[in-house]
Formats: sequence, C-alpha cells, structure tokens
Amino acid sequence: MDHAPAAEDPPRVRQVEFAGAIGRADQVPPRDLPQVAIAGRSNCGKSSLINAALGRKKLARVSQTPGKTREINFYEVNDAFFVVDLPGYGYARAPEELRDRWPALIEPFLGDNPHLQGVVILLDSRRGVLPVDRRLLSFLAGHEIPVLYVLTKIDKLNRAGRRAAVDAARRDLEAPADQVLATSARTREGLDTLVESIFALVTPDPVEAK
Repeated sequence: MDHAPAAEDPPRVRQVEFAGAIGRADQVPPRDLPQVAIAGRSNCGKSSLINAALGRKKLARVSQTPGKTREINFYEVNDAFFVVDLPGYGYARAPEELRDRWPALIEPFLGDNPHLQGVVILLDSRRGVLPVDRRLLSFLAGHEIPVLYVLTKIDKLNRAGRRAAVDAARRDLEAPADQVLATSARTREGLDTLVESIFALVTPDPVEAK
C-alpha cells in the first residue's frame, strides 16, 4: 500500500542573536550573509513585530519615542542569514538632522547591497499607504528589490475593518493577494506566514532552512 509523503515542516527560527549595528553608510555588516530588511514608519509596531516573529521578547528594543532608533541593527538567524532592522522613517517631530540622516544612511544600504534579498515593508493597518511610504517603495522599485507588504496591528480593527484594510492596501499598492499580509504582534496572527516568507527570500531550497 502506497503512503502519501509526509508534509514538510515549515522552516523555523531555531537560533537568533544580535550580531551588531552600523550607523554610517561607509560601515559594513558584521558578516557576509544573505539579508532581509524590515522597514516601516516610526510607530508602526516594527520592533514588537520583529520580537514576536523571531520569538524573542527583547531582541529589538521597543522605544516609547518614535524615531529614536538611529542605527541599522543586524539579527543573525540560524547562523544562516540576517534579519535587518532599519530605523523607522517619517516621524514628523524628529529633528531635521535626523530626518535628513535617514536617506543618507538607508538609501546606500538598500541600493548598493549585493547581500540584500528583499525588504519587508510594514504598514500600520489603521493608516494605510502614505506618501512617505510611496517614496521608499519607488526607490525599491527603481532598484528592482523584492518587496513583501505587511500590515501591522490588525488586531486593532474589527472583522470588517480588517477586510477593508487588506483590500485597500492591495488596491493602493497594485499588489497580488500573496504579497500583502495582515499581522498582529499581540495575537500572532500572520506571523508564521511572515517567517516562512522571510525564509523563502533567503533560502532557495526550503529544506535547507530547517
């Protein structure tokens, strides 16, 4: 009697640690590993989502002051690749010097980085796609960098609001359904899919990621 092949286990985060940070465009990452960057507006819930997705409560520090993070932080996953935490952007009350510094640090990192496999763009599900997001998306498109759109804080919306937020994001971004993911750091909704998507970006063969 033939048996159906066992379903493959999804890739999982077995080990993660902070590997270092850079604060200037002329600095180099800690190691030559594939990278997936996480970007989003200040106060979109980026640190909380990174901690929840990677299964570490205090890996990325959750700041009470939006726009405070000023460095690019590298988290090494399974000794195989980096999840890269980019400083939040678009915080209107940040000092002008800090707002000007963001593109000077981030654009060279994103635009001239042979190790970058893709960028996860976080969008607050209650705010939608704003002009400051579109500026970054235009830059990424110009450099042909793969992008995954992730709506955060989806638990803050009711069922109808969730559906409307996802539909609006897909429409505004002109993105296929599988490129827009709704998530919640609090309830863990969508986080397993997010982790699988990150592994897919950096690992040609999913079996190697286990």
